[in-house]
Amino acid sequence: MTEWSGPLFVVGPWRSGTSLLYALLNKHPRIALMYEADLFVLRPLFWIPGAESRWVARWEFWNDPLRRHGLTVDRIQPRTSSLRTAMKSAYQEYMYQKNASIWGEKSPTYYDCLTRLARTFPEARFIIIWRDLGAICRSVVHAAQEPSWFSRRGMTHRALLGYKTLKRECDRLVKRGTCVYQIQYEVLVANPADVMKGVCRFLDVPFIADVASLSGADRSAIYEGRHHSLVKGERIASRTERREILPVKLGRKINQYLRLWQEQSGGIWPVLPASQDSECGRPSLAGRVVDQVLYHALRAFDLLVVLGYCFAPLPFLRKYRALKYQRRASSVKIQHRGPIDQRQADLQVPPLAEAQHPDSSD
Repeated sequence: MTEWSGPLFVVGPWRSGTSLLYALLNKHPRIALMYEADLFVLRPLFWIPGAESRWVARWEFWNDPLRRHGLTVDRIQPRTSSLRTAMKSAYQEYMYQKNASIWGEKSPTYYDCLTRLARTFPEARFIIIWRDLGAICRSVVHAAQEPSWFSRRGMTHRALLGYKTLKRECDRLVKRGTCVYQIQYEVLVANPADVMKGVCRFLDVPFIADVASLSGADRSAIYEGRHHSLVKGERIASRTERREILPVKLGRKINQYLRLWQEQSGGIWPVLPASQDSECGRPSLAGRVVDQVLYHALRAFDLLVVLGYCFAPLPFLRKYRALKYQRRASSVKIQHRGPIDQRQADLQVPPLAEAQHPDSSD
């Protein structure tokens, strides 16, 4: 029987601990995951002929994946018009660079396209990480206190409705027989060794103690920013945000949806249910319709940004980015502390009709 070599995709809601899991997994000598390379997000590049002449440059402009992972164009296959071939070529080169045997990626951005990923890579395995939805939204609000992708309008709404979208995609993977392993962030933080033993069994690799500790983890591909301070530390811990930073209205809506989903699933999901506030009911049908319309409008807007990055002239995009940085510098004191997350800057005001694309890291 041929030994499985990937791909492995680590996916979860934004601010759910995917970066922590990425850092732990990449300490295993047999695993080499890329950090939010997000080439699958740019799949429109491969919809029309001519992708082989543009995908590498567009991908690098998107969020610097080659530079962040120490890759060079001459070591991959740029002259391909196949998304599957492009991803395998680039991601496996990173695997070879680390002398590992399992390739893949961690990216919360894939939360709503798991079934597409599984169709493109039928041999793929998925690790889905969940976290308490209230904690996720508190973390988003906390991250939005400094200029970042999370300070955009609609981020908590994306996080709230995207939580259910990920569940729907995850269930579809399970139904089609895809290899899926689900873990809970709170359990990972409390018992990292036990959780990572289960993860290693799922991946058919031997458990080593190093994967249960952040000490010595390579985080060079992770963007700079205060919201990444925990994963860049040496201790596995969960930030305890003050509960009052979560707006009362948002907190009530979160509990209403959690209660609705619990009832719909027969008490199985989410694992961490809503608070026992007796005044918290379920969201009204009208409210749910409005929320869905807004969510899909936000996601349609995100798609327009992707299309802009895929097909707008690069000189135009570069000029936009330069103006964006100049405008930000005039209003916020910028301290260059390491690799710049281009998407955080770009998404404040998107190119072409001011669009945007997410920094989904945590």
